[in-house]
This record gives sequence, structure tokens and C-alpha cells, in this order.
Amino acid sequence: MQDKDKYEYAIIRLVPKVERAEFFNIGVILFSRRKKFLEVKYLVDPQKLQCFSKEVDINAIDKYLKAWTSVCKGAPSGGAIGKLDLPDRFRWLTASRSTMIQSSETHSGLCKDPKKELENLFESYVL
Repeated sequence: MQDKDKYEYAIIRLVPKVERAEFFNIGVILFSRRKKFLEVKYLVDPQKLQCFSKEVDINAIDKYLKAWTSVCKGAPSGGAIGKLDLPDRFRWLTASRSTMIQSSETHSGLCKDPKKELENLFESYVL
């Protein structure tokens, strides 16, 4: 147990029609302060999206999610938020919002390898 570090994560949800409050899971964001790790992994299934809404532009969603990736990496394309430290970027990305891309409440756990844990969570909650 001592060789494991705490991490926090949230499930990323696509809410095609916010007013209906229906969603499906499209990704996971994971943060580990000790490992200095912040990464998002996502996949939008076009067929699943069509079941919820035929009007949503999947390219716009992909562009929005790429912005999340830029913020996680601290890339210049992440703008002012991308310049914040890791904990603040994670908190900003997982903050409650009423847009098409939302996140669940944050959860915590312990792991040795945050990258591997991100993959495990992604397989469990998204695929």
C-alpha cells in the first residue's frame, strides 16, 4: 500500500441536449499530484451519439475535447488555463458546468502507475 499514490479522477460525459439531462460517458480525466500527472483519455462513438442526437457536430465535440487535452498538457494552445499548475487545471476541467461536455463528481483512489490506472478506468467506464 505504501508504494501507491493517491489520484483523483472524473468521468467525462457528453450531454447532447443539456435540457434533457441525458448523457453517456466519453472519457476519463485523472490527476496525481505526487506523480505530477494530469491526462485525459476520450472516445466519442458516432453511432452512440446518433442515438442521442442527430444534430450534434462530432467535429465540434472533438475540437472541444482536444482543448481539454491541451489544458492537461499545459500546452500554449491551452490558453490561460493551461498555464495554471496541475491541481488548478484539474479543478477547472472538472468544475460543474452546464455545457455539452461535463464531468462527474471527482473520485479518488490509490495506484502505482497513473497512466495504467487511466487506461483501466477508461476501459471500465467508457468502452
